[in-house]
Amino acid sequence: MKKILSVYVLLFICLTSACAAQKDNSTTVNIANSEPTKTVEKQDTELQKQIEQIASVAKGRVGVKAVLLKTGESVSLKSNEHFPMQSVYKLPIAMAVLRQVEAGKLTLDQKVRVEKSDFVRLGMRSPIRDENPNGTELTVSELLRLAVSESDGTASDVLLKLVGESAAAMNYLSEIKVTEMIIANTEKEFGQDNTLQYKNWASPIGAIDLLRALHEQRGGFSEQNRALLIKFMTESPTGPKRLKGLLPKDAVVAHKTGTSGTIKGVTAATNDIGIITLPNGEKFAIAVFVSDSSADEKTREEVIAKIAKAVWDKWSS
Repeated sequence: MKKILSVYVLLFICLTSACAAQKDNSTTVNIANSEPTKTVEKQDTELQKQIEQIASVAKGRVGVKAVLLKTGESVSLKSNEHFPMQSVYKLPIAMAVLRQVEAGKLTLDQKVRVEKSDFVRLGMRSPIRDENPNGTELTVSELLRLAVSESDGTASDVLLKLVGESAAAMNYLSEIKVTEMIIANTEKEFGQDNTLQYKNWASPIGAIDLLRALHEQRGGFSEQNRALLIKFMTESPTGPKRLKGLLPKDAVVAHKTGTSGTIKGVTAATNDIGIITLPNGEKFAIAVFVSDSSADEKTREEVIAKIAKAVWDKWSS
């Protein structure tokens, strides 16, 4: 009897080991379980004081987070507070689209009909609407370029609808472990109710988490598609006086801007987030949000430019 029991015990152990080995040898990739690179952030207090001084002229709230991606050296200001994203939110929407391309649910050369009913209102940025008053048909790739490079609100809304509306975009952010960012509405809805922009927010920490996911290729899509998105961000003509404003002309800046309207002298959002390549080839991620500011546009953009330049100078030395 003891011999029979011993045989059963040995058989159980062998089966358990085989199952564990089979599980360990699995090559399935699940982006929900991918973890950010573990770097210990080291706050630069001298740089923070410089940034605080620059931000003081904004006449509003200024949120900043910058991280040297290789070493974890960082600087921040109000990095836990919530700021309206405006068109910054087109970047996570674009990433969600590329995730569905990777999953085979969409293709980059897939044609999509854009109807007049999709257009954002006049006064909101939309080359699609301006150049095609009766609607048009565009590929997913072209919609991505227009949303990210040109900050086209119509393109962004069409892409958001393609992926499954705001709930699908939020599910994607959850998968890549970006928690400090909310996508709740379309650009068209912003145009109808400007208070909604405050419900579509990010903290500077959340923006950096998104940029890190893109940099570390945790977005759930191929390197080829990641490179395409970086290309669209780098070629963007929007916000030339923001992150790029005071940097060398040949500096490589992959970024996404966001801008609100001005109501009664107060501008809710003047933003820019991006990944900047230093002269030595290292990269830093930076997010600057200027919110509820009564300063003029020149001042708001100079705040962003001067903060980016201060970080560039410190980490280039």
